[in-house]
Amino acid sequence: MTRTRWGTATLVAALTVLTLALLGRHLAPHDPEQPVALPWSTPSARLPLGTDALGRDVLSRVAAGGVNLLEITLTATAAALLTGVSLGLLAGWWPTRAGRVVQWLGDLLLAVPALILALVLAVALPGATAVVVASVLSGAPLTARVVAAQCGTIRDSGYVHAAVERGERGPVILVRELLPALSGLVAADAGLRLITALQLATTLAVLGFGPQPPDADWALMLSENLPGAALNPAALLAPAAPLALCALLFAAAARAAGRRLAGVA
Repeated sequence: MTRTRWGTATLVAALTVLTLALLGRHLAPHDPEQPVALPWSTPSARLPLGTDALGRDVLSRVAAGGVNLLEITLTATAAALLTGVSLGLLAGWWPTRAGRVVQWLGDLLLAVPALILALVLAVALPGATAVVVASVLSGAPLTARVVAAQCGTIRDSGYVHAAVERGERGPVILVRELLPALSGLVAADAGLRLITALQLATTLAVLGFGPQPPDADWALMLSENLPGAALNPAALLAPAAPLALCALLFAAAARAAGRRLAGVA
């Protein structure tokens, strides 16, 4: 399979997994919050993944458990990218002024690990809000640095000089000339922001700062089903599998989109 076909297949797979996760509650065979059998029942023809600690269908809970987690992840990623790209464009176009401020803020924020920052924020903010804010504060500086460095190179290109000679103002040049040239880089960077946001959302939910029982949530299922892992391993492995699959697929899809936008076959 060529790189182009592989990239297309990865994008399609990522969109498919995302769609199924967001619509999973409507596809669940049972009510994900109601018991259907004895706790820790092993897989059977009626219950392919068995039941959890309260006798609820694991398959139904997995099908319904991705909505909240992925919504938070996508929101946090979008916020981090928007903030980082905006700061990076400013720092790259006006390096002597905005660049120094962005560099100083980036050094300050990157000194604090993202998980520690999220945990501190979760004490005062709802879990979802803490994930979004932590993703912005920890991810935006990295995105800004990458964008600023590339922006500094593009700024000296011929078509940008031509735009300046035509009398176009800085903000117009940033949006019309530089941003399209940076689209491949931003798409590839989105993969890192996605994985970071997913890790933060999962960790906070496992620690009790996310959805609360009896909500169906992949991360919450990890903490709920850990005590019975020996009785029904599927109850623990089932929510872990889509988390890992989403991280791998979304990262691969971001790289594929980055190569395509950058014009690399």
